[in-house]
Amino acid sequence: MTDTHIPFDTIEKETVASLRFPEKEVLNNPESISQRARDIERGMLLGNNYKGKVKILFEDSQGRKQIETTIWGFTDKRVLLKRDLVIPIHRVHSLSF
Repeated sequence: MTDTHIPFDTIEKETVASLRFPEKEVLNNPESISQRARDIERGMLLGNNYKGKVKILFEDSQGRKQIETTIWGFTDKRVLLKRDLVIPIHRVHSLSF
């Protein structure tokens, strides 16, 4: 579960291209990882079917960040955003709709 006491800095989606992402998983239990996968799929369906945006809370090498964007797709390793921007799934803490 994400520690709610540590804030997430809001950034512009375009900034994602310049971020560096460590290889370490940010979640520490299988239940949270499964929920994240379901949320990513739900977020993609929301974006593709209704043009809806989601808030993605994630962590790069410098700290916690959040963006509000449309998820265009996902692979087993990445969340795909507009303009070929990607966020590694293992660095996503959570999504909110």
